This record gives sequence, C-alpha cells and structure tokens, in this order.
Amino acid sequence: MDELIQEMERFKDATSVFTLTDVAIVLGLSFVLSLWFGFIYRFTHRGTSYSQSFAQTLVLMGMVTALIMLIIGSNVARAFSLIGALSVIRFRNAVKETRDVGFMFLAMAIGMAVGTRFYMLAVFASLVMSGVLVLMAKLDLLAKHVVERLLRVRFPVAKDVEVALEPVFRQYVSDQRLVALERISSEQQEAVYTVVLKNKVTPQAFLSAIQQVNDNNKAVLVIGQQEVDL
Repeated sequence: MDELIQEMERFKDATSVFTLTDVAIVLGLSFVLSLWFGFIYRFTHRGTSYSQSFAQTLVLMGMVTALIMLIIGSNVARAFSLIGALSVIRFRNAVKETRDVGFMFLAMAIGMAVGTRFYMLAVFASLVMSGVLVLMAKLDLLAKHVVERLLRVRFPVAKDVEVALEPVFRQYVSDQRLVALERISSEQQEAVYTVVLKNKVTPQAFLSAIQQVNDNNKAVLVIGQQEVDL
C-alpha cells in the first residue's frame, strides 16, 4: 500500500498537474456520462440506420476528449502539439444523419467538461440535455406530415413518358412535378416525379394504374423520401 502511494506521488511530481486519482475520476465519469448518452441515442433513434459502432464511438469519443483536455490542462504548448498530431487524421465515413453530428459534439462537450474537472457542470448538463432529447423524441417535436411521394417509373424508350402518364395523373394525383428523366439503356428510360396522391387513393391502386401504361416495367413509389439518400 505504501509503495502504491509512493508511486502515485511520483506520478504527481512527474506531471505537476494531476494525479492518478484525477485520471481515474476523469475516465470513469466520462465513460458513465458518454455511455448514458449512448443509451439516449439508441432510445431516441428512428429509422433503420442505427449503428452500434457509432453508439460505441460516442462513448470512446467522450473518454478520449476528456483525456485530451486533462493532458492539455492550461499548457498552450501541449494544446498546439495535440492539434498538430490530430490534424493528420482523415475521416472517410460520411455521417448518415445530421442528428448524429449533434451527438458527436455533445459527447465532446461532456468530455471537455469532465477533462477540465468541471464535474458538476458535466453531470448537470448531461441530465438537462438527455431530458431535452427524450422530450423531443416523445413529443415528436418539429415533425411535419409530408404528403409528397417520390415516383420512379421505367418506360420503353419509344414511349413518351408524359403523354403516357397524363391520364393516370389526372385520375389519381392532385399535384405532380417531373424531377428527372434518364435513359438507362438502349431500350429503357426512367422518369422521376414528385407526386401528391388524391384523398382515398391507395399507393397500390396508383402503382397498378402506372404499370398498365408502362408495359409492366418497374415502378417504385417512395414514401417519406426526405429520409432516403437518392
């Protein structure tokens, strides 16, 4: 026991800033708070793009940020040295959802608070921010009912797409706009429309009518296209 205390004292003398106890507190608290936000992220996530590795990265990011802030302390030379070392890192994976960026910054902020030993600030901010995140998810705040659908339909090259679809649109659609028209082969072309179906018109009935005029070629109606990477 005496040897352990002596080792901790030598460590303190070597750093002149923090002790092993400080390191243990910083890493332990940053792990707990970052893990908490990992659970909040999983609980509030919607859609099919959930990534376990991203949730684990949030925990690792919080701990690493806390450790970096502890190492830097108030030493400007260390700060510039670490910035230079981190600048060689290249990130090649695109973030799929914009809210994921918010969670990344949140994990970094909590790590910075813990690393600079503002423990109560880190705990209080974690409780407030997690409450806000859960509240927004439960109340579905800022949601908007999207009535536009994305229609992707293929036709033989010999056919005029707009002429062929005009009677179908007149019967089933209240609004439509041509977004793109692409020739995908020597025999087929693909048209992309945004459409608003009339009341009581089902997607199944609409697609059946589409396939009657496009010679049973591929027709896809994307619902909730604001969440689809086209």
